[in-house]
Amino acid sequence: VQLVESGGGLVQAGGSLRLSCAASGSFFSIFGWYRQAPGKQREFVATITGAANSTNYADSVKGRFTISRDNAMKKVDLQLNSLKREDTAVYYCYARGGMSGRVDYWGQGTQVTVSS
Repeated sequence: VQLVESGGGLVQAGGSLRLSCAASGSFFSIFGWYRQAPGKQREFVATITGAANSTNYADSVKGRFTISRDNAMKKVDLQLNSLKREDTAVYYCYARGGMSGRVDYWGQGTQVTVSS
């Protein structure tokens, strides 16, 4: 199973970025994004389900970030708008799937840095 992120980078406050994650090697029922800032624990950002296409967001990103997926549940994107300095973190792609449907997978992470 592989989750490969792309799209991170350096952006000024107020700007936008789009992160993508390509998933392979299994069936996935839930996709998500988490982030980890320096010196902090990894935190939830957003998730999207396969069956109902329902989404869930952390309060800190609601109205600014949008998670989406392709119909085949092989790719998930995160659109980051109105970025703030506190959004600076390594962003990790997450997927739940596997034979049991209960295995959690993680990507290697992509750095997002927001400058003032």
